[in-house]
Amino acid sequence: MFDSVDQVLAKLTEQDYIGDKKIGTVVFLADKLEKPVLVEGPAGVGKTELAKVVAKATGRKLIRLQCYEGLDEAKALYEWEYSKQLLYTQILKEKFTEAMSGASSLRDAAERVGKEDSVFFSNNFIVPRPLLMAITSEEPTLLLIDEVDKSDPEFEAFLLEVLSDFQVTVPELGTIEAVRKPLVFLTSNNAREMSDALKRRCLHLYIDFPSEELERKILETKVPEAAAGLVEDLVAMMHRLRELDLKKTPSISETLDWARALLALNAQELDEDLVSQTFNVILKYEGDVRKAQAELDKLLQKKAGEARAAKPAGAAPPAAASTKKGALH
Repeated sequence: MFDSVDQVLAKLTEQDYIGDKKIGTVVFLADKLEKPVLVEGPAGVGKTELAKVVAKATGRKLIRLQCYEGLDEAKALYEWEYSKQLLYTQILKEKFTEAMSGASSLRDAAERVGKEDSVFFSNNFIVPRPLLMAITSEEPTLLLIDEVDKSDPEFEAFLLEVLSDFQVTVPELGTIEAVRKPLVFLTSNNAREMSDALKRRCLHLYIDFPSEELERKILETKVPEAAAGLVEDLVAMMHRLRELDLKKTPSISETLDWARALLALNAQELDEDLVSQTFNVILKYEGDVRKAQAELDKLLQKKAGEARAAKPAGAAPPAAASTKKGALH
């Protein structure tokens, strides 16, 4: 599928995903070693998006299992289609009568009916869920187990059979092995620590908040219509905000949302009023907004002090309009 790490990065770039060498190396090894990848990191840094673009880049069908508290095997693996079984029972009622005719006792009748269990517990009546779909698919697939940290430890233990041997066990049908091994990505926002048993079966990849250089590249790729000055201001402000003690630290997804919101307002650069009016795009808690506003005020005061110190003696004061221009300049 991939011949080199550089080819991985080139394929991801074709899908507008900007990644570093570490990401490319893990994706390359996952393909070559046929091992699942556990992708951890803060929310919004591109973990789910990585799985999606790898599926596109490799031409694999994406099968997604969204995890949540209380998720069990029935929702993740399979369910029996009881209404269909009941319908067939009604249709074949006469056949059941024939099968039980001549039975000498209730036990004998029950045994005769029991011999037909395989008719109703077969592939004709099973509803495959994401895990079984990925295992039984005859075409190449990528199985995305999203936000696995939200599931219960019991479900995590159940996943071990899938990740170890790429097989699942259905009591009525037996063990089903993968027709073609899926490429598996698991994502985690670190809501809880994953078990050592799960981590041992996976390659590990941690995606952190991007550097300023990488974030600029992502913005230029995803929002190419944004002016260079606006991109610089956005990235600088986002990195300042991530240094604050916020309840929900804004990630790259919020940076992209902010850039698109500012473009919708025809902004070419950040100014104090515009930043204050659009903080709610990237900050989801009022307490975080107040902290960010205080940081912005300190930044503006610092810039104003630097401007006064640099002003030659006797120079005319700046025009009132210029005091709001470029909050980060």
